[in-house]
Amino acid sequence: MNEEVEVVCPSCSPKIEVPHDVLKSGQNIIVQCQECGNVHPTKFEKPKTFNIKVIISKGDKSFTQMTKMTSEEDVNIDDEIIVDDGESDEVFPVLITSIESGDKRLEKANAAEISTIWGRAIDEVAVKIAIHRGKSTEALIKRVPGGYEFIIGKEEIVDKTKVRIKKIKIRDSSLESSTGMAVEAKFIKRIFAEEIVRPNWGEGKTAWSMKGKGRSW
Repeated sequence: MNEEVEVVCPSCSPKIEVPHDVLKSGQNIIVQCQECGNVHPTKFEKPKTFNIKVIISKGDKSFTQMTKMTSEEDVNIDDEIIVDDGESDEVFPVLITSIESGDKRLEKANAAEISTIWGRAIDEVAVKIAIHRGKSTEALIKRVPGGYEFIIGKEEIVDKTKVRIKKIKIRDSSLESSTGMAVEAKFIKRIFAEEIVRPNWGEGKTAWSMKGKGRSW
């Protein structure tokens, strides 16, 4: 099977790159256009590969992995990448939180510019939930996959406690309170919720509704 590349075709696509089969590699490259069949010489540079350091935070711990990226790849803060250094069996889905290029911090960068990527593991995240119980507040944690959605106004079970979500603080510091809004766990800084208390049996019963209870016939 021939190697496939994308280059311009002088016959059918002189400005936009289209798929070609490489018929001859080396110094004088010959390709055949998959669109029109034209055979012609071309020049192209193979993408360079870089080993990039990735510092991953997971819970209260951080660790370092290496990942391979090519010169064709650009990344942004809040992008999701898969980190696999090839030396272990573990693969980490990571949400990028910071990009370093030398002594600069960038919002976006090509792989060739990057010295270090900082990110959070999002295969499982620990979401902090502040639960209001009357005049007191308790802090609990719920561990869920990074893509799990919490919905404002919906009920959740947290450590055997049923709660209703009131507000969600997102990691960009915005505080959301619109009923029905869904936010993925990987973007959440904290959830504010209230405990749902079910009335005990008999609470709210009227004298009439209880009339005759306990009679023996």
